[in-house]
Amino acid sequence: MPEIIVNGERVSTPENAVVLQILRDQGLRIPSLCYHPALSPAGTCKLCGVEVKLPGKQFKIRLSCALHPKDGMEIHTDTQAVHEAMARAFTRLIQYAPESSGIRNLAAEYGVDLGPAPDECIRCRLCVRVCDEIVGAGALVMKKINSEEWVTPREGSRCIGCGTCVNICPTGAIKLKDEGFFRTISIRDETIGRNSLVRCEACGNLFATQKFLSRVEEKTDDHPHVKGHHPYCPTCAKLFSDRIQSVVPVKQVKPPVNGGPL
Repeated sequence: MPEIIVNGERVSTPENAVVLQILRDQGLRIPSLCYHPALSPAGTCKLCGVEVKLPGKQFKIRLSCALHPKDGMEIHTDTQAVHEAMARAFTRLIQYAPESSGIRNLAAEYGVDLGPAPDECIRCRLCVRVCDEIVGAGALVMKKINSEEWVTPREGSRCIGCGTCVNICPTGAIKLKDEGFFRTISIRDETIGRNSLVRCEACGNLFATQKFLSRVEEKTDDHPHVKGHHPYCPTCAKLFSDRIQSVVPVKQVKPPVNGGPL
């Protein structure tokens, strides 16, 4: 039975055991994503590297999931070289799956900073400008976080739920979700606005937020209103407008007699 040295302590192990499992049985936390005890080792994620020294040789980073113990083998699991190898492995993995919360959470557990997760935002500021200049709500702002600018909700729940920022975003970074009687607009894991929806009086579908309809009424308040206000969805509003017929009588004008003046 091989005897190995783990972080300065001697451990007797079965000869056909896997070093990764031996280390975990000793209560040591070793990260891995590709290892499973029922399968042959692949060594693809490269997260389980440890510093290994065989008698007469130098220390070297080896993948513990594909390593079997040998008598006199010396293993260190918490060294600068181990942490650097782990960081390189996490950095490589996150390039394959940049939005993976599983990889990011595991890296955070082991003190590896992978930086902010991508959010599809290219910082074009279209959403900020349209909300300020056209909608007039001013619900979004650029904010510097860790030396990088991010689109974030402005304090004060200014979003009216119109969805203009969602429609103008060129990459789909801003999301709109209608669920129940509420519309939620968000970017990353931040909520820009959550507003109640209004039901169309004609078809009964929920189609717009009350804040949006109030903003439209406010913006058109100085225009002459020829009919009462009714909350119709765009489809029903168009349907009804096509059916409207003029009820204003047209003044009949008789032609002039003998070419005289009217």
